[in-house]
Amino acid sequence: MDLLCKEKILSNDYADWIIDFELTEELQRLDQSGVDYCYNKIDDVLGIVYAKRSQMEEIGVLNYPYQQIPSLLAEASLFTEETDSVFDPIPLAETGISRIQREPLKLRGKGTVMVFIGSGIDYTNSVFRKSDGSTRILAVWDQNVQEGTPPATARYGREYKKEEIDDALKSDNPREILPIMDESGVITSLASVAAGSPLVSPDIFSGVAPETEIVVVKLKECKPYLRDYYLLGKQAKAYQSTDIIKAVEYGDSFAREFYRPVIFCITLGSNYGSHSGNTPLSRYLERIGRKRGRTVVIYSGEEGNKNHHFSTVIGVQEENNREEIELRVGEEERGFLTEIWGSLPNRYVVGVRSPSGEQLVIEKREQKRGIQYQFEYENTSLAITYAAPDSDLGDQLIILRFENPAEGIWTIILERETGVGESPVHLWLPNEKFLSGETYFLKPNPQVTLTVPAFVKNAVSVTAYNVQNNSIYPSCGRGFSRTGEIKPDLAAPGVEISTVLKSIPGQLRIGKQTGAALAAAITAGTAAQLLEWAYRDKNANYLNSNEVRSIFIQLANRDRNFMYPNPVWGWGKLRIN
Repeated sequence: MDLLCKEKILSNDYADWIIDFELTEELQRLDQSGVDYCYNKIDDVLGIVYAKRSQMEEIGVLNYPYQQIPSLLAEASLFTEETDSVFDPIPLAETGISRIQREPLKLRGKGTVMVFIGSGIDYTNSVFRKSDGSTRILAVWDQNVQEGTPPATARYGREYKKEEIDDALKSDNPREILPIMDESGVITSLASVAAGSPLVSPDIFSGVAPETEIVVVKLKECKPYLRDYYLLGKQAKAYQSTDIIKAVEYGDSFAREFYRPVIFCITLGSNYGSHSGNTPLSRYLERIGRKRGRTVVIYSGEEGNKNHHFSTVIGVQEENNREEIELRVGEEERGFLTEIWGSLPNRYVVGVRSPSGEQLVIEKREQKRGIQYQFEYENTSLAITYAAPDSDLGDQLIILRFENPAEGIWTIILERETGVGESPVHLWLPNEKFLSGETYFLKPNPQVTLTVPAFVKNAVSVTAYNVQNNSIYPSCGRGFSRTGEIKPDLAAPGVEISTVLKSIPGQLRIGKQTGAALAAAITAGTAAQLLEWAYRDKNANYLNSNEVRSIFIQLANRDRNFMYPNPVWGWGKLRIN
């Protein structure tokens, strides 16, 4: 990748395209067409093309395979229950974590590396330092800062290494030397739970794996052209899957450089995708998880009670081959994409009725792949696109793009055109964070609401529960996958967990926070304990993600009142001893 590639990666004049197939012919076509582009190879099957938008077709599934267009993901939310509190050891004791931190096992994540991707980190906080005051952070890659040296795996951003961080920490004002920030505080809180150092004693504060070392990627926000394509509101923060793929590649490099097991704590999610583990990001995480010494932990998302998923089974006979799906659109909604996923061999066609009663009638699929329509009374633009069959499953995808939708009840009319037998069809709205108003299905289905990429087959997918009353956290996404794979794998504590709160530099504030991502942080820390045990004592050297997942499932605490596997609880509650 040449030096000019940095400009293409960062510029909104260049589009990102994900290529996960042999690209020789495609690159030759771009060369012959005189397109200005650069290509970044990620692994043997995955790469990213950055191409001049003015020389390419307009973004959309009419012109490109669905999988080539970067998806957008949102960072997890954490809700602060108490702004100042004492450390609560009960969630760690509930899972057996506290016991194995002590003698004789004394498993504290030593010799492992934990990777966090998202908002950055407060590197000055004492929970990320050793007893001598030096940092436990191996590196921070800030994709937003373009002055300085980028990582060896990338051409953009700046990498801050441990030596630079230690030098800055010796100063009275370290942030004046290294301005690494965490504006939202999310990754700082998650890293404190998963990997926070014990302060004075565990009664003051301690994370699950206080001796693991930490790598952080601070993501840059998505390009404006993608915000426009997905019709994001002004306040929505979104990260594109291409930058996340690069972040995972960067984290993976530490396994090779330091010869240590690496745990990825993924707390980003999206409703875009097949919900079956087949997005390019999901497949890349699956390949990472197959490698020895890597474990991928992914949170469930927060869409379980947001009413953004609808599913139905449409019959074969004329009297039951049609479904009307009501959608409530809130005021001041800029717009949104709705994805409709059907399963082979069935094929569907779509019509839409506006709140005023104006109707876009159903047209037979053979007539056209793309339909543009203007609802005059509502002043709403609608594009319906019948995408080419999914490259892996062959399933049908229909995308409805509502621009400037009027407030009120819209009706999506779904009709089965061809097919044999009965199979479900699913509709998803975007994540709550990507919607401007109160927009939801009137008759939603809370199942199959885990966010992408939680469906990665060999990752540990985690939902959250409350240790006080043994109830699931209502916002958590639920399983299974659209194609029936068992996800989530486990439930871990995620309600009123003691964390380090975002605060004035140099001050330690312990509070209690709630969120699905906290369950993933606790599980990632537990994976670091397990990998320390495997590597240190040669008990099971070179475990990969699927083997860690299998051990966790075997050890899980299962309630006799539930059937397992369970779409809410997975295989049970995390238990490590």
